[in-house]
Amino acid sequence: MFIFRFYFICFAGFIATLAFATGKESPTQSSEKREPPVATEDSITFSSVHVDEPYIALTFDDGPSATLTPKLLDLLAAHHIKATFFVIGENVAEHPEIVARAAREGHEIGNHSWSHPNLAKMSDDNVRSQLRRTDDAIRGATGNRPTLLRPPYGSITAREKRWIHDEFGYRIILWDVDPYDWKRPGPAVVRNRILKETHRGSIVLSHDIHPGTIEAMPSTLDALEAKGFKFVTVSELLRMATPPPSRAPHSAESISASATPSPAPSQQPSPSG
Repeated sequence: MFIFRFYFICFAGFIATLAFATGKESPTQSSEKREPPVATEDSITFSSVHVDEPYIALTFDDGPSATLTPKLLDLLAAHHIKATFFVIGENVAEHPEIVARAAREGHEIGNHSWSHPNLAKMSDDNVRSQLRRTDDAIRGATGNRPTLLRPPYGSITAREKRWIHDEFGYRIILWDVDPYDWKRPGPAVVRNRILKETHRGSIVLSHDIHPGTIEAMPSTLDALEAKGFKFVTVSELLRMATPPPSRAPHSAESISASATPSPAPSQQPSPSG
């Protein structure tokens, strides 16, 4: 009986020691297996930004245009306004000097794909090729990589947003002001729609490949300035973000974004972006 008790006490001590050792190691093991935080859609996708001052971001898609973009750059320079250009890779390859000028004058250059396809309907490899070729063209023209992506038509899946952000580091930029200038409604209509819809923190969509848009810009810029708006690039606007009021968590000025239908780049009327 004595021997049995002796072995029982030894066995119990061994179990207690093993449990203690395991308990001490588990935090370390747990921390080693901890995965890095996954970026949420709201943290990487923006259609507007909540800001405390009347700052807005003008964005121009689908260029550069050989004739229209330089005219727009002249106008922006005269107003001392910085904008963001979401460029098509094919056009960058054809007119790198225009993109270089835009970057040199302080404008931001974003990726808008190589040939304006619907990314949500493409394989990951094809999407990757579209973005990589445009990324390389922008870097070749400006010396810098883009950090922003505007998907053509505003069409992109939640899964694509995450892996594109992880792989390229891009933030996904949509918009909350759309004058539907791709439908060519005329300069006055483009101007009035922008003035009606723009508020502090807005990201304004338009296209520097349509003559009517360029014609609308002088009076549009004058009117926006008269209303007290100040102009920054998209990245500058994102850095100004402040938390929205708790009483209006779903305000249109919320820092999170939702995809909206967006226009095509070709000369043929089609949806926006």
